[in-house]
Amino acid sequence: MRKNLLSHVRRVVVKVGSGVISGPEGLDEGMLATLSHDLSELIRRGYEVVLVSSGAVAAGKGALGISGRPATIPLKQAAAAIGQSRMMHAYQGAFGQAGHTVAQVLLTRDDLANRRRYLNARNTLMTLLDFKVVPIINENDTVVVDEIRFGDNDNLSAMVTNLVEANLLVILSDVNGLYDRDPNLHPDAKLIPLVERIGEEIEAAAGDTGTDHGTGGMATKIKAAKRATLYGVGTAIVNGRTPGVLQRLFDGEELGTYFLPARDRMAAKKHWIAFTKKPRGKLLLDDGAKRALVERGKSLLPSGIQGVEGGFDRGDAVRICDLAGEEFAIGVINYALAELLRIMGKKTSEIEGVLGYKYYDEVIHRDNLVLKK
Repeated sequence: MRKNLLSHVRRVVVKVGSGVISGPEGLDEGMLATLSHDLSELIRRGYEVVLVSSGAVAAGKGALGISGRPATIPLKQAAAAIGQSRMMHAYQGAFGQAGHTVAQVLLTRDDLANRRRYLNARNTLMTLLDFKVVPIINENDTVVVDEIRFGDNDNLSAMVTNLVEANLLVILSDVNGLYDRDPNLHPDAKLIPLVERIGEEIEAAAGDTGTDHGTGGMATKIKAAKRATLYGVGTAIVNGRTPGVLQRLFDGEELGTYFLPARDRMAAKKHWIAFTKKPRGKLLLDDGAKRALVERGKSLLPSGIQGVEGGFDRGDAVRICDLAGEEFAIGVINYALAELLRIMGKKTSEIEGVLGYKYYDEVIHRDNLVLKK
């Protein structure tokens, strides 16, 4: 069955965690070389590969005399600055043995939240793939601040899956997959081989723990899988330290946990709005406006807006909530806060009279609006 599920795959995003390619002493160059060899084998088989690799902080912290996770952001960023070049040098040597060229791509959330920069990053990655180059992507930890963080590379890998229009996301972890209970606390915990839909039960099974080397625990991996599957891409979480895991996975062996793609996949732009663009404010709608959006698939008009929170400019993403404050959608807004405060609650026909101009009839067009699943 697993082989049939992967038969359509031609382009794959592989995310490797710090727990796979690093240890207490820093970067595990032996594991990194093994991973590079396995990815080179996939390329030999005809697959296009994009690698999202953690490990820069782990690779650089030893030079600063740090053991465990760096305690402050400046220490983490300093370790990343040292470790990123060391990690890329190791990848370059390992992939070079198979005749492959690698390219370093460092991103922040701001790079992908801006539509023009998003498309530019996409064009760069597509060009690299056209030239048979292996893109190695990481968050730009040296300059990133909380406001523009992806949060973790699991999240980044899901965004990259959409960015490069991949057919599969593989998350290489230091555990065998998703269990029904925490296997560290429950020796009788059972591996879940197949997930048809990521609901509350699956999210609860994921727990909420991280590791000493990285920031992502199983909960972040499930969140990444959910984002990828909503784009229509299957996701596999497997143990990256299992010998030959990638070849065995593509040969159809039932390894790890596989998450089926959602039946009603999101369009690429709506996926970008929902998961990549960071919301800047909040709109509170009356019941009639909520029904128009949820039940009839309409655009949001100013008449249904009863309140506004936060600040935003035209083109920003905003959260859309009912009067109780419960979020039910996200969308890209056509008017800045100062403009919206003047026209909210009014009819579309009144916009030009109030502002002296009118960009659009809609505050948020339905094509730029995503309902929460």
